[in-house]
Amino acid sequence: MSADRIADYLTQFAQARNQMTEQLRRVLVGQTEVIEQILAAVFTRGHCLLVGVPGLAKTLMVSSIAQILDVGFKRIQFTPDLMPSDITGTMVLDENEQGRREFRFVKGPIFANVILADEINRTPPKTQAALLQAMQEREVTVGQDTHKLPDPFFVIATQNPIEQEGTYPLPEAQLDRFMFNVKVDYPTLEEEKRIISMTAKDDVPELAKVMTGKAIVNLQKLVRSVPVSDFVTEYVVKLVRATRPKDPTAPDFVKRTVDWGAGPRAGQYLVRAGQAFAAMDGRFTVAVDDIKRAAVPVLRHRVGANFQAQAEGKSSDDIVEELLKVVGEPEPAKYVAGKRKI
Repeated sequence: MSADRIADYLTQFAQARNQMTEQLRRVLVGQTEVIEQILAAVFTRGHCLLVGVPGLAKTLMVSSIAQILDVGFKRIQFTPDLMPSDITGTMVLDENEQGRREFRFVKGPIFANVILADEINRTPPKTQAALLQAMQEREVTVGQDTHKLPDPFFVIATQNPIEQEGTYPLPEAQLDRFMFNVKVDYPTLEEEKRIISMTAKDDVPELAKVMTGKAIVNLQKLVRSVPVSDFVTEYVVKLVRATRPKDPTAPDFVKRTVDWGAGPRAGQYLVRAGQAFAAMDGRFTVAVDDIKRAAVPVLRHRVGANFQAQAEGKSSDDIVEELLKVVGEPEPAKYVAGKRKI
């Protein structure tokens, strides 16, 4: 594919992204960064975890995104008595036309394009684990049979961070399956006024379909084709390795305040997020600023702050923000007499 043709596709992509944002703005107020991060995950085949107190429109946000996409959508309300088969599906004994009894697989709600896992930390680990294979391999194994999930497929989960009674925190292995850990914060004063005004009018606008499932799959391929230079790759590696307290390149404050750092998957997700942000802006290549833009949501659940960090009043967000200040960009390659100087 020629560079001119890719540039044309990226321009169309940026226009489609603007149309999606315009539709979402009809029902959502504020939360610009949250919407950008969710869309970036969608276009990179990633999954999102939305963390915020009740009443911040997390569920409305996901259901609205599903409305503007012409794809299958299922909402799963996670409860303490939810079983894995309630998500994946189960085998039932059925009688066929010849009168013989045989087992038949009945698909669960996981067989949809967009899955809203509402309050995912309210269900026990056994049921939470039912999502692991689906999120990573995009397939479900029931009994001896493996069933492919539809394409595109992505999970957007919500979690309440303030209520601990009767909840089951997600283990690190499952947290690592989420590309972004998105913090949904309170609205500003003006945004809250607009929210209350919209509620008083009781006017629920109809959202238009902007994109089909096939178009999403094609755009996912386009995003993966956005070039990533060696310069950006080197910066990603430097940033990820700096989160590991036992790495020689880690700053002193990381060695003091971090128990465990990010693995290689974090670097992969940083690059994918950078490709998505560049493509959504209609740009042909990934910049270091795109990586910095994705760093906090990608790394906040992959950096384990210890008791020393808590004593100093630092969260994993603070540690990542400080890393972005101290981890410098790599030296650009120098060329002498037409040859690259290492």
